[in-house]
Amino acid sequence: MSLFEWNFLDPSQSTFVGAANYARLLNDPMFWNAFWNTIQFVAMTVPLILVVSMVLALGLNKELKGSRILQFIYFSPYVLTVSVVGIIWLQMFAQNGIGTLLLGWLFDGSPLNSKFWAMPVIVVTTVWWQSGFYFAVLLAARQNVPSRLYEAARLDGAGPWRMFWDITLPHMKNAVLFVLVASTIFQFQIFGQPYIMTKGGPAGNTQTLVLYLYQLGFETRDLGFGAAVGYTLLAILVGVSILNYVIVGTNNE
Repeated sequence: MSLFEWNFLDPSQSTFVGAANYARLLNDPMFWNAFWNTIQFVAMTVPLILVVSMVLALGLNKELKGSRILQFIYFSPYVLTVSVVGIIWLQMFAQNGIGTLLLGWLFDGSPLNSKFWAMPVIVVTTVWWQSGFYFAVLLAARQNVPSRLYEAARLDGAGPWRMFWDITLPHMKNAVLFVLVASTIFQFQIFGQPYIMTKGGPAGNTQTLVLYLYQLGFETRDLGFGAAVGYTLLAILVGVSILNYVIVGTNNE
């Protein structure tokens, strides 16, 4: 389909255009805007998810009173659908939402209408929603680290920071790599949050590749060009997956 100028009403009348859709893609400012917005989103979201998930996993690893309840609370947002998450945060940061009222000193009106703040709000929304799953992954990895290693390290006079770098992190390496790769692939496919919360605005500042692909397919009906965008996104995801295979393979040798 990406090699055709697709006729939505009568596919038999579609015209073969070769690589013209890909050439158009390379010169399309809206594609590059969506591409760089996606890169920006991934670059902000993935490290935050890793840090938040790791802090929660380390902090709630001990069998303390109420730790099970806290684990459930931190995991629970992940079971929500993206539509529910988007609506919750949309209401929080609407013009008269509680988030807008509490943080009104940072911005004038709703941050979702701000070119500067709209993307950070979507990032925070995503971190809140998805960190619970990765927290569970890292918590399981942390609980598999033998306790005798920490006991020996304490006898040698090692502090918490030294034990984290020399014991905890090396033993959690595969779990950390999984979090980085899985969250990167997932974030490249972001659609629901900007679609529900901003519709890609303001001024295209939160338009992502999948949202742009949706608009091409279901709003403008530019299916041939939309297919070219879709295959390009697929190539990016395959590249990330290959990079994951190389990194994990190297670290397991």
